[in-house]
Amino acid sequence: MAIRTAFENSSEVGVFARLTNAYCLVGLASSHNFYSAFEAELSEHIPVIPVTVGGCRIVGRLAVGNSKGLLLPYTTTDQEFLHIRNSLPESIRIQRVEERLSALGNCIACNDYVALVHPEIDRETEEIIADVLDVEVFRTEIAGNPLVGSFCAFTSVGGLVHPRTPLEQQDELSTLLQVPLVAGTVNRGSDVIGAGLVVNDWCAFTGLDTTSTEISVIESIFKLRSGPAAKMFEEVKESIIDTI
Repeated sequence: MAIRTAFENSSEVGVFARLTNAYCLVGLASSHNFYSAFEAELSEHIPVIPVTVGGCRIVGRLAVGNSKGLLLPYTTTDQEFLHIRNSLPESIRIQRVEERLSALGNCIACNDYVALVHPEIDRETEEIIADVLDVEVFRTEIAGNPLVGSFCAFTSVGGLVHPRTPLEQQDELSTLLQVPLVAGTVNRGSDVIGAGLVVNDWCAFTGLDTTSTEISVIESIFKLRSGPAAKMFEEVKESIIDTI
């Protein structure tokens, strides 16, 4: 299911967290509420690691990874790198990237198989992404925005993209990613999907401002619903379509 939470009164949870199928990084906060929300849902399955990157708490915008690897910007200190390395499962590959576009989370969106990247990212960085994360890499934009990591979120199950993404591009991206996509928003109409949502194959976290309608779309496209709730949602959706 999708869980609402906040980081020190900010609903931009994707700015302060990076979630994959194998681990979760969360930014250090003055209180434990944010960390506790992730730990309660994830600790039985994957490690939840409180970190900073280059002295910053915006780990979701600076780091990017999947269940095979993790990429960090060159601003990451040796101490931070060692802490993250020692906290991650041994199978995860981790590497610092000398990239001009150092907010890697804004410039790269990926699941365990495919990565979409900023059109102007360095060729060397593209090769590192393919090698460390073990994915196919495609340079693209989302609704005319080169910051693909900011304007979409996808897993190996489904994806959510900027609400103004043309249908033709949605179809093209869906073919590249091999998952269904839907245009939508988070945090009461925000189109910055990556900042307001973190999701893996079985769980999602979104900001407190996210409406119940947005939650329903998220749970539906990422297939986070199961049992009677899923059936009821489909019945309600069908009745609304019939009424219209």
